[in-house]
Amino acid sequence: MELLDPSEVLPHRDPFLFLTEVTGIEQGEWAEGFWQLTGTEAFFAGHFPGRPTLPGVLLCESIAQLGAYFVLQNQRFSGKLPLFGGIEKARFRRQVIPGERVDLRVEATRLSARAGKASGSATVDGEVACTADLVFVVVDG
Repeated sequence: MELLDPSEVLPHRDPFLFLTEVTGIEQGEWAEGFWQLTGTEAFFAGHFPGRPTLPGVLLCESIAQLGAYFVLQNQRFSGKLPLFGGIEKARFRRQVIPGERVDLRVEATRLSARAGKASGSATVDGEVACTADLVFVVVDG
């Protein structure tokens, strides 16, 4: 399977595209990718001055964007838009700082024609930064 640039698959655009590249995918099973933080992202200036830290909600969003990419690779979802239905069991284990690469993984646990669930993780240098279960719905794009 050809791994397209995230901007060719997702409707997200700068400054709200938090997936740099997809590095692997197994249709219906899992996907992997990463978000390379540059350190120039605007949110670092206010979160927190003197100690810039990636907001946890954006870490969850990056996992969800990989999940959306994964879903949209399935032909039955062509022309559709996956939306958050919920975040469950989110845990934050490590601070993520400017310039770090966040490695992402999602594993599908349930996928139907209108909704699904996946488990996701974000790591930095092999250390877990975040884990979460994501619930999503699929609507007409």
